[in-house]
Amino acid sequence: MTSAHLYAAGRTPFGRFGGALADVRPDDLAATALTGVLAKAPGLDHTAIGDVFWGNANGAGEDNRNVGRMAVLLAGLPTSVPATTVNRLCGSSLDAAIMASRAVETGDADIVVAGGVESMTRAPWVLPKPARGFPAGDTTAVSTTLGWRLVNVRMPAEWTVSLGECNEQLQKKFGISRERQDEFAARSHELAVAAWDAGFYDALVTPVDGVELTRDESIREDTTLEKLAGLETVFRVDGTITAGNASPLNDGASALLIGSAEAAETIGLDPLARFAGRGVHALDPQDFGFAPVEAANTALARAGISWPDVGAVELNEAFAVQSLACVDAWKIDPEIVNVKGGAIAIGHPLGASGARVLGTLAHRLAESGERWGVAGICIGVGQALAVVLENTGSSKGGVR
Repeated sequence: MTSAHLYAAGRTPFGRFGGALADVRPDDLAATALTGVLAKAPGLDHTAIGDVFWGNANGAGEDNRNVGRMAVLLAGLPTSVPATTVNRLCGSSLDAAIMASRAVETGDADIVVAGGVESMTRAPWVLPKPARGFPAGDTTAVSTTLGWRLVNVRMPAEWTVSLGECNEQLQKKFGISRERQDEFAARSHELAVAAWDAGFYDALVTPVDGVELTRDESIREDTTLEKLAGLETVFRVDGTITAGNASPLNDGASALLIGSAEAAETIGLDPLARFAGRGVHALDPQDFGFAPVEAANTALARAGISWPDVGAVELNEAFAVQSLACVDAWKIDPEIVNVKGGAIAIGHPLGASGARVLGTLAHRLAESGERWGVAGICIGVGQALAVVLENTGSSKGGVR
């Protein structure tokens, strides 16, 4: 088996729900991210792309009918480039990257693209299809933006509570205070602002044609602990989770260029990082926020390293409380986590977030020279994924 490497990463800016990207179709967002990442390898003959793996969580509206393939066609790639769409909810694009890395390692493809997209603004309302042509009763339109819908009555009620209620339960279990959550959220915004101001995201973000959005739209430069403390809780009157310490609803797309070590000449780039370990974990649906703990531990074991070796962590911030629970369980220095800001500030367009955290991780490793990094993401209905990257240009140990 050959090794799989990450050569380039890119994404659109992430827009707020109903914000700057509200008029942009998800398949167009996907095509923008795809075009943007391939622009980083201008010498690559696109007929050499063996496959495209694309993440998408909803797929109920304009992102239907295999949005990965639609992105390939809309981006103007050769019709010979195949594509598939992957749905593991919030983990969809990280799952796509994992599948892409396996395709390279097994020799099924030499060069692949992975990524994901979500327009939570444009996710449609759906109506259950009646068994008969003229139902006697009323029918309710259901939003597909987020969470459970059209729930099977055989599902236990404790599994199908809202994502926020799941995390209020997690808060009770681990005793993570509102104050800690708000501090974590404020840090996310502060670090995201600093990273943008320093130019870290300039090479990672591709503008969307016709849209005046140059930065992630959910970042609030004026966020303070005092403002966060003044927000009302959302899911419980006596709870701790607010709109300020949870990720917002967003629109956006992310993409990754992945290939074998031997593909470097064809791609025209040196690889950023090697896929060193992968992990998946599942538990009770209501405990989904804690699932990254074992997913990351599994990925580390498969990479042959342990937490003291890790210099950078990118953990998708679905909620501050679940992020803190994971960091506490790993017993790692919180200062290595999401140092360029996280999803609470940057945003969480479901199908795009996994590729975002992985691309950010690779660029963090390249910037810092650290050898090992972990990207992780929790997934609704009780799952999580994680990937260990090795910095192939590391000044701290070299390639394993």
